Amino acid sequence: MRLRTSSVHDNRRPSIYSTMDAMPHLEFYANATATGRIRRCRPSLETLRPHVTSEENGPGGKTAQPVRFGWITGVMIRCMLNIWGVILFLRLSWITSQAGILLTWLIILMSVLVTSITALSVSAISTNGRVSSGGAYFMISRTLGPELGGPIGVVFSFANALACALNTVGFAETVRDLLIEYDSQIVDSVNDVRIIGSITVTVLLLISLAGMEWESKTQILFFLVLMVSFVNYFVGTLIPATPQKQSIGVFGYRSEIFLENLFPDWRGADGDFFRMFAIFFPSAIGILAGANISGDLKEPEIAIPRGTLMAIFWTTVSYLAISSTVGACVLRDASGSMNDSLPLNFSEPCEGLSCGLGWNFTECQQSGTCTFGLANNFQVLIQVSGFGPLIYAGIFAATLSSALAFLVSAPKVFQCLCKDNIYPFIGFFAKGYGKNNEPLRAYLLCYIIAMCFILIAELNVIAPLISNFFLCSYALINFSCFHASITNSPGWRPSFRYFSPWTGLFGAVISVVLMFLLTWWAALIAFGLIIFLFGYVVYKKPGVNWGSSVQASTYNMALSYSVSLAGVEDHVKNYRPQCLVLTGPPTLRPALVDFVGSFTKNVSLMICGDILMDDEKSVSQRNSNDMIKWLNQRKVRSFYTSFKASDLREGARHLLQASGLGKLKPNILVMGFKMNWHESSSKGIEDYINTIYDAFDSNHGVCVLRMMDGLDIRDELETEVNQAFEVDEAIESDDQISDADSDVDNTKNTANDQIKTVFQSNQGKKTIDVYWISDDGGLTLLVPYLLTRRKCWRRSKVRVFIIGEQQTMENDRKEMMTLLQRFRLDVHDVIVVTDSERPPLAKNMRRFEETLAPFRLNEGQLDERTAQQQRTEFTWKVTDKEMDALRPKVCSEKKVRLNELIRRNSKYAALVLVSLPVAQADCPSSLYMSWLDTLSYGIHCPVLLIRGNQQNVMTFYCQ
Repeated sequence: MRLRTSSVHDNRRPSIYSTMDAMPHLEFYANATATGRIRRCRPSLETLRPHVTSEENGPGGKTAQPVRFGWITGVMIRCMLNIWGVILFLRLSWITSQAGILLTWLIILMSVLVTSITALSVSAISTNGRVSSGGAYFMISRTLGPELGGPIGVVFSFANALACALNTVGFAETVRDLLIEYDSQIVDSVNDVRIIGSITVTVLLLISLAGMEWESKTQILFFLVLMVSFVNYFVGTLIPATPQKQSIGVFGYRSEIFLENLFPDWRGADGDFFRMFAIFFPSAIGILAGANISGDLKEPEIAIPRGTLMAIFWTTVSYLAISSTVGACVLRDASGSMNDSLPLNFSEPCEGLSCGLGWNFTECQQSGTCTFGLANNFQVLIQVSGFGPLIYAGIFAATLSSALAFLVSAPKVFQCLCKDNIYPFIGFFAKGYGKNNEPLRAYLLCYIIAMCFILIAELNVIAPLISNFFLCSYALINFSCFHASITNSPGWRPSFRYFSPWTGLFGAVISVVLMFLLTWWAALIAFGLIIFLFGYVVYKKPGVNWGSSVQASTYNMALSYSVSLAGVEDHVKNYRPQCLVLTGPPTLRPALVDFVGSFTKNVSLMICGDILMDDEKSVSQRNSNDMIKWLNQRKVRSFYTSFKASDLREGARHLLQASGLGKLKPNILVMGFKMNWHESSSKGIEDYINTIYDAFDSNHGVCVLRMMDGLDIRDELETEVNQAFEVDEAIESDDQISDADSDVDNTKNTANDQIKTVFQSNQGKKTIDVYWISDDGGLTLLVPYLLTRRKCWRRSKVRVFIIGEQQTMENDRKEMMTLLQRFRLDVHDVIVVTDSERPPLAKNMRRFEETLAPFRLNEGQLDERTAQQQRTEFTWKVTDKEMDALRPKVCSEKKVRLNELIRRNSKYAALVLVSLPVAQADCPSSLYMSWLDTLSYGIHCPVLLIRGNQQNVMTFYCQ
């Protein structure tokens, strides 16, 4: 018992800082742990700071440990068996007869070049962190992201299922030929392949369903059989040929035969170099057999590079050796008839190399009826070998082992894809069974696909299809390695060093080129399928984050462009309204978020600022994640930043100075109107107005948005829905995330996710009325123009109201129309307001005075000493002297009158924009607040009080 206790303490060594703290440990960084083990975690900050000790639970009951394989049995042998497939025994001799030994070597070396470069890329990716199950799909998706990982997962799984069918058909062809040799048939030559192939793949399925342990033992048995058959073949080449063998073209090592077979002799419809390459290439596709079962390896980061590269080396040697030896021993054409042997003194006409060897195959060569030789018989290796049945055993072992490996690989890859839930309706196949999490349902799916292609029963038809799908996979694997390398991400740290990003790029390019050179229509099908699947993932945007190199590349580009942009001088043509929006929690002011997002989306920067003024609150990363998720669900392109401050003014001032990066800094402050200013404390009003003053002082524009029922929906969420909003299910995120799968508590945002604001509704043909009272540089016109570029505002007509006189009304209108046309703004309705100088209605003026009354300092009713004391103590109050002094500068009556004009002229508008007045430095905050209230009072639609920084944001010059 003492030993067990000490082992537990050894596994969790304390830090020198605290007995509760822990030293760095590998498992703290692991995404998942092996089945049957409990993952250890470092203590959280909440655990360390309050020093609350929690009970540690040891492991529960024992669970069955999964089977894990080393690099030899798990990768090298598996890859070698996959590479030594049906092509080696049934097509390599025929390819040698067509292409000649030299071009056959070129075909082999070209295939090995592609697979070796891909193996280097696979080794680099697989050593950049622990590889889970899923093989090539897992590596590509975690490197390039779900957009490319998802399509390649589907294509690669399908390609493996096709490869299973290919090797099964190869096995069935051999059995059929064996039956024909003994004058036996089931139905006919084609249907026999279908029947034998169907039975074979069913037996292989049963072996796969038995589990990985049985499958591995079967593969080792196949490997031993193959070794024996290879020895048998090479021994057979050394045995002197009997007359019977010579009649079928087998003569043993002859230099003249070697020289004759050195060069190509293209025959038939398949007589083409790239056609031969397309048929041969599937023999090299087995390099990912080990990576595909990465979840079942003991140390994938060691086993995959070592086992894959060793398998490529030895199989390459074997392919080169067999192609050269068979080309040195066997003629291209032979009749198989003992009567064609030549006597010592013959006088018959004889042509060709066979004449010098004592045989006359001229007749069958000229008539094209030769049935033996490299060019005519697929069973040449059997005929050359010392003991033919052993070669049959090798063929059976090679084809069945490859078929079995592909039958296992395809479901493993597809199961990983299904677990990621990238595509709909495939989650059914993600379920695993047993201690190795076997994908039994995916096995059945792979079996059905393989069975469909087995029914084709033509090896030369299936092989080119597989070549394209695997080349497509290799291209993406190589591109993954290249892309991850050039992004300079600190997370890209593969322990395998023998690779270069440029070899990866070369491998990707050559794979794509070969796809089109081999079978262009199959390449188009493969790319069409990938583009369709890619488009689906891009559209759905699955909520996954795998730290892909695409993210690293995006960061690199953003950083590079931001730095380069910092050295570029500002130009009015490139002006963009970059907004710092004081939303508080965006979920509580969705209308403000939606409005600003309407004219900044895909155009400029938007930052939602949340000033935390409650002492009990703290800047929480979890809260930030909630807000960002809400913005993404709402499809608002905005950043979110929170700042802890004692009051609104301090927080806004710091956000104005610190928000943004380089040229990507806010130049406009957007606020909601302070609806409760009548009930607010003097400090609250001072902070609000001084925030506007500070924005002007820092050369920022200011926008203040007001809606009749306010922007804050906190109270409405608890009682009833705000009339400015509607409930709409469509605003919910396209990517539904279940509570069980999410690490964020979404309960507090449920109502907000369903709220649709007026700024998301189609505005139809309503108008956007712009009261351009003061020239602010053009921001007042730019914002409505940007709004009309959005879909829901596209049909809205912009009307511009200006202040003028009756005598010059037509000239004022023409002058404004000319300016708007030179600005290239689609505004055809300019209205000149000529009665702005008329006094306002008495009731409206009386309302203004009543609104301001609580903030007036009635000096006439106080003695001089008391009045002086209150002027010093209550600086926010408006004195009679200040009212008289400010009256000629910015007359309050004019603002009341302007409000009357707006309510009369913009009764049916969708949005009203009014120039925000700029107050003098000595203007009391309460008076300025009353002006803002008066200007926007009683208007049924949203009102935006807007003012630029008095610098041009629009121009009609070309430079």
